[in-house]
Amino acid sequence: MTLLDTTIVNVALQSMITDLNASLNDVIWVVSAYLLAFAVPLLLTGRLGDRYGPKRLYGIGLTLFLLASLACGLATSADALITARVFQGLGAAAMTPQTMAFITHLFPPARRGAALGMWGSVAGLATVSGPLLGGVLVTHLGWEWIFFVNLPIGVVALALLFVWVPDLRPNRAPRFDVLGVVLCCLGLGLLVFGIQNGEHYQWAGSRDR
Repeated sequence: MTLLDTTIVNVALQSMITDLNASLNDVIWVVSAYLLAFAVPLLLTGRLGDRYGPKRLYGIGLTLFLLASLACGLATSADALITARVFQGLGAAAMTPQTMAFITHLFPPARRGAALGMWGSVAGLATVSGPLLGGVLVTHLGWEWIFFVNLPIGVVALALLFVWVPDLRPNRAPRFDVLGVVLCCLGLGLLVFGIQNGEHYQWAGSRDR
């Protein structure tokens, strides 16, 4: 779901512009807000999982992701949709590092490669299938359903998390490098922001002149 939502929105941008009376820059921020909120806190959420347990962080992230997906589908303005996408990205950021922790702790070294291969296959399939699935949903149900589709999958995932996944507790509480986390989040945030929005702010204008 987390990687699907990086690409599934792209085919719905025109529908969002029409239905939400939004500008092109508004709907670009629908994409950018998710990517920023997803990418920037990854180092921090991974560290929090090491400290408080990956199952706990994954459950919090999945719950936040589902609530934000519901808010995205119910949004009636571009600002509301962008805000909900930020929280959706934060939920995705809380979940993603914990999946690697699960693989590391639950699989012996001999089977870890197969588990990582399955993880990569699902991630790749989710990324490339986003535009196709998004096109089908937008055409037949409306752009809201590119977010509502997360709800049944997420509810099942949340139930399976509590039934099947053990509550892994760290043997020690890792020390936080506060300055390192702040600098990493700031640098990564500026990098992603520049890649996503540099053209809009005409940062290449001096070269053209």
